[in-house]
Amino acid sequence: MSDTPQVLALGEAMIEFNQSTAGEPTYLQGFGGDVSNFLIAASRQGASAGFVSAVGNDQFGQLLLDLWRTERVDTSTVRIDNNAPTGVYFVSHGANGHRFDYLRAGSAASRYAASDLPLEGIAAAKVVHLSGISLAIGVSACDAAFAAIDHARSHGVKVSFDTNLRLKLWPLARARAVMLEAIRATDICLPSWDDVTDLTGLTDKDAIVDFLLELGPKVVALKLGKEGAYIATPDERRVVPGRVVQAVDATGAGDCFGGAFIARIVAGDDPFAAARYANVAAGLSTQGFGAVAPIPDRATVERALAE
Repeated sequence: MSDTPQVLALGEAMIEFNQSTAGEPTYLQGFGGDVSNFLIAASRQGASAGFVSAVGNDQFGQLLLDLWRTERVDTSTVRIDNNAPTGVYFVSHGANGHRFDYLRAGSAASRYAASDLPLEGIAAAKVVHLSGISLAIGVSACDAAFAAIDHARSHGVKVSFDTNLRLKLWPLARARAVMLEAIRATDICLPSWDDVTDLTGLTDKDAIVDFLLELGPKVVALKLGKEGAYIATPDERRVVPGRVVQAVDATGAGDCFGGAFIARIVAGDDPFAAARYANVAAGLSTQGFGAVAPIPDRATVERALAE
């Protein structure tokens, strides 16, 4: 890995316990956190990636650090907090899909502060990525996120933002105000359909991307699940179809899309080619359990694209 990661992401990573079979109390230990998933996806596609965050000085924090080192995600800007734990969450599956239960209040990442930011690394990156969760986990973490955005933009670094609206973390009115302010300073917006319809009150694809583009982003990649993605720039827009797969667990598929999309943007693809690649990566990631283990690598995605 180069000394300066091309892609830096801010947010929280957690230990995941994912129910392996619906109705049975068996859980597979894995890893989660949207921006961690994003970075691992980007790294597996060949981008150099680094995490800006904090973990607890505990076994779960050590597991995450070991994971990132294995995945070639730079950990030099991950702070170890001796006074707060690493977050944990559980995924269970039923007739209505999957549900999440979190033990994350007061976590190390939620206490991350603007004074902790690696300013030189941010200035040297190609893309700085954040999400709605990065903004929602704590007041100091939110302030740090906006400080990172300001520093990135002042140094000509692109900002990528995934909505990832989680109403367990904050009320919709506050989420809407804070996220829309972040999107104003975003170059690449990666919203999910359910999130953005809640945030904007709109239900038409073109109305949604018009609204987002008017805020400031130059690229909107509206994730549509198995239908693919609606990619829009000020000059062109079209649906890039998804890949048909036999999905078993969609946990983290949107994060995989985002990481693969940004990896391809950094590699020089236009947004439409990047979305075609990212759709395949995200589709493949739904064919196994958990948010991280099924994320495909670049060779696997390229073989699927060639089929």
